[in-house]
Amino acid sequence: MALLESIKKAGAAAYAAGNPLAVMVGKVIQINPLEVNVDQRFTLSEDFLIIPESLVKYETQLKTSEKLVIRTGLEAGDAVLMLRVQGGQQFVVLDKVAKP
Repeated sequence: MALLESIKKAGAAAYAAGNPLAVMVGKVIQINPLEVNVDQRFTLSEDFLIIPESLVKYETQLKTSEKLVIRTGLEAGDAVLMLRVQGGQQFVVLDKVAKP
């Protein structure tokens, strides 16, 4: 039985290697918790998303007690460009897509 499982795993890895990456466009549905809908077909939770630091909200406190927003981060309604990592278990969010 172990040999059969090994063959299945090797076959799945070989198939996945044929499609190492896929470029996709998604839409942020909500922020907390983060959810992105892809092509109106499926929704990804934050467990499946790799978010770069450049897309995380960053603000700092000024001496005048005001907050200065350095980066707004992702917001509901944003379109995002993503790469599906080999195997389809993780998706890297590359950037926001500019609105025309």
